[in-house]
Order: sequence, then structure tokens, then C-alpha cells
Amino acid sequence: MQRLLDIETRGSGLYEFTPRLQAWLREIGAGDGLCTLLVRHTSASLLIQENADAEVQTDLRGFFERLVPPADHPSMRFLRHTHEGPDDMPAHIKSALLPVSLGIPVLEGRMMLGTWQGVYLFEHRARPHRRQIALHFA
Repeated sequence: MQRLLDIETRGSGLYEFTPRLQAWLREIGAGDGLCTLLVRHTSASLLIQENADAEVQTDLRGFFERLVPPADHPSMRFLRHTHEGPDDMPAHIKSALLPVSLGIPVLEGRMMLGTWQGVYLFEHRARPHRRQIALHFA
């Protein structure tokens, strides 16, 4: 079973979509298997992260903003791909460092995530985007 899942972002940050993913697994009557996800963009990533404390997402975003600042920051003068804005090439770098696909085991129709784990799209661009995630269950 396959499907495209659209996620509207409001700019950089983490967007949890665990409930939507679980709803899709229920909809298709998933049993035991593997759910594979792929973000179809080169400036966003997928993460499994803590979903109990929003400060985790805030701290992750802050860390990656410090690790890879915008192209107009003095430390990033070496970047050449800047015609799409100062956040574009740093977004590509972040997505090269983080996963763009995930495999999640499913048992009796439920993802085998830990108690505090959620599935997130990590938007690396500053402006809103419509992102697509390809889902596959087998």
C-alpha cells in the first residue's frame, strides 16, 4: 500500500504527523510489517523524536540553526548556491545531515514507537511550504 501525505508548514521547525500516519495504517488495515517514509524534497528531513516536551523541538531547531546558519552569515561566505535565498543552501545541508527516509516496524497495525516518540517533518526553509511524504506499507 502506498500514499502521498501532504504537510503544510509555516516555516522552519518540526511538524509532528504521528496521528495522521497511525490513522493511515488503521485505514488500510495494516497488520504486521514495515512502514517506510520518504520526504520528497531536498530541503526538509524526517525524524523520530520526543513528543512529550516541546522544548526538545525548540532546542533541536536552535542547534541546527547554529550549526548551519543562513548563507548571509559571515561564516557561510563560501556558499555559491544562494539565488533562492539565504535559507536555501543551509536547508540542503541540514537535509544532507539528517534522515530523509525512515523505516518503522508495525505490529498488529500499530507503529512500534517508544512511549515518548513521535514522527516529525523537519522543515528547514524559513517560509511556508507544502511538503509531500511518500508512505509505503508492506
